[in-house]
Amino acid sequence: MATIRKRTLPSGKVAWLASYTDGGGARRFKQFPTRKEADAFLVQARNQVAQGIHTPDSVSPTVAEAAELWLKRCERDKLERTTVLQYRGHVTHHIGPRLGAVKLSRLTVPLINEFADQLLTAGRSRVLVSRVMVSLSSIVTEAQRRGLVTANNVRSAKPVRRSSREDARPDMPSREELKAIIDATHERSRPLILTAIFTGLRGSELRGLLWSDVDLKRGVLSVRRRVDRFNSFGPPKSKAGTRDIPLSPTLLTTLKAWRLACPNGPLGLVFPTTTGTVQGHANILHRIFWPLQIAAGVSILVDGKDKEGNPIKVPEAKYGMHALRHAAAALWIGQGLSPKRIQTLMGHASIAQTFDQYGYLFEARDDEAAMMAGVEQGLL
Repeated sequence: MATIRKRTLPSGKVAWLASYTDGGGARRFKQFPTRKEADAFLVQARNQVAQGIHTPDSVSPTVAEAAELWLKRCERDKLERTTVLQYRGHVTHHIGPRLGAVKLSRLTVPLINEFADQLLTAGRSRVLVSRVMVSLSSIVTEAQRRGLVTANNVRSAKPVRRSSREDARPDMPSREELKAIIDATHERSRPLILTAIFTGLRGSELRGLLWSDVDLKRGVLSVRRRVDRFNSFGPPKSKAGTRDIPLSPTLLTTLKAWRLACPNGPLGLVFPTTTGTVQGHANILHRIFWPLQIAAGVSILVDGKDKEGNPIKVPEAKYGMHALRHAAAALWIGQGLSPKRIQTLMGHASIAQTFDQYGYLFEARDDEAAMMAGVEQGLL
């Protein structure tokens, strides 16, 4: 039975005490400043109890406690040492000081958005804040898996967006950084990384790519499907996402060799796990692309601590997988491909989207001296 009772506190203020029975039969209480908030809470709590997913505040762990559970899981899963250090740095320097004492059950969307804004105001880069938010989401996901929290509100928080047109330029590796990444790539990961760099596929398209989509005789890769975050297959993001992309000579040779070495599986994936199943996006980042950037020296340094607790600078990966998609567009534009062709290869729904993303690169490609000379013609 759920009830709401009005209370007068010693201070003279009025509060509303909501009481209900949780899924284990225990009586629970929670106090609110208004009747409306108490009513809303009871509606949500009763619904969650009925679904068997309710977690009372009193048994909910703090963010700091949940973070330790997540980090232990990362270590148990034998993630790269540099990756675990990076995650621990996120917890120690960003998440813990601001959210560590907050119970997961009280980690609301407004509070998460405020946390991201605080990091930005404190001078953290938007790239770093985005990564910290990914770590925070992973912490809550692990807690969900253990039944310690009902929902992952981090997924509902607003993304960390750039604020001006100048800032809207996509983050991507320079040619020198791309070369360093390619040179440092392990042989088994080389087909995936080269395909990302030279085809501009989205991460979901890479994960869902089948060998039946790759014509090794014609040297053409066809995008016909993608895999969502639940590893379910579906069509590309839009009609324009269905497209054919020519393969560069080196990539074609690499894929021909990879066809023979690729793990077999019933799905016929080009980039499967070692058992032939769909790779998770997080797995590609954690096990391949982030450690690769650090190995290549394409990283940033953040504050960390060594085993003795002494302050040190720890390398942290600089880019997400989507940065390689932007890099592919930049390479094509540098080779003189037209905006319309870039739109087609990237699978953009409109030419406006292409110009919004890469217009500055088309401008940079122009020969300004020749342009200025043309302006003078017929006038002087």
